[in-house]
Amino acid sequence: MWQRNLNSIFIALSVRLRTHFVQLFSIGMLIIVFIGCAATHGPPPKRPAGYPKPYKVFGKWYQPLPDSKGFRQRGIASWYGKDFHGKKTSNGERYDMYAMTAAHKTLPLGTYVRVHNLENDLQVEVRINDRGPFVRGRIIDLSYSAAKQIGIVGPGTAGVEVVAMGTPVATDGGTGRSYVQGDYYSGNFTYQVGAFANRSNAERLKRTLDKKYRNAHITVFDRGDQVFYRVRVGKFTNLEEAVKHELVLIEDGYTDAILIAE
Repeated sequence: MWQRNLNSIFIALSVRLRTHFVQLFSIGMLIIVFIGCAATHGPPPKRPAGYPKPYKVFGKWYQPLPDSKGFRQRGIASWYGKDFHGKKTSNGERYDMYAMTAAHKTLPLGTYVRVHNLENDLQVEVRINDRGPFVRGRIIDLSYSAAKQIGIVGPGTAGVEVVAMGTPVATDGGTGRSYVQGDYYSGNFTYQVGAFANRSNAERLKRTLDKKYRNAHITVFDRGDQVFYRVRVGKFTNLEEAVKHELVLIEDGYTDAILIAE
């Protein structure tokens, strides 16, 4: 009898020790995970656009950092050449197919980015001076020279990573270029649903969109050789908020809607 009671006591102690060990191990793992995150007391910190949600542990709020200090995006790159050479870009410049420039939907005009061809490991730096590409799934349109430098001219497209470097600043005469990081997640964002050479068609689509969506409007773009009437909807002040509305447009049948910065 006494031996059975002794065995029961040993079993209970063993279970309790294992329980304490698991708790201590879990706390240790949490401490490791939380290293590198900013901690605050009181109410949750205001989350900057593009940052993961803050979380609370042991009475403290932690704000995880984003994936990178700037803007980083992976997708398909394409290029545009002589058909657009000499025509006006979104920032008012004339497109030069031999310059190191590119079109992007949301990055501020004037931003320099590094484009890394993930298929051959070649890289190029370009300046954003235009909007586009207006094709779902493509994230950047390179000039002919930029595309040629990283081997995209032949195949036409390639998987790339785009990293925003910022806008250049004056240096003290040293070699190399210095950049100032910008805010790539705030601004005026909207969705372009269609673009027409005929204004009547643009007005017809705008009236349809007016029935359900806010801020349906038409912007006029003179490319130099032709005028386009771009129909857009929505008005968002940060990129994160804008992205959430994309599924609504897709579910309503506007599968070619493209998110852009105005």
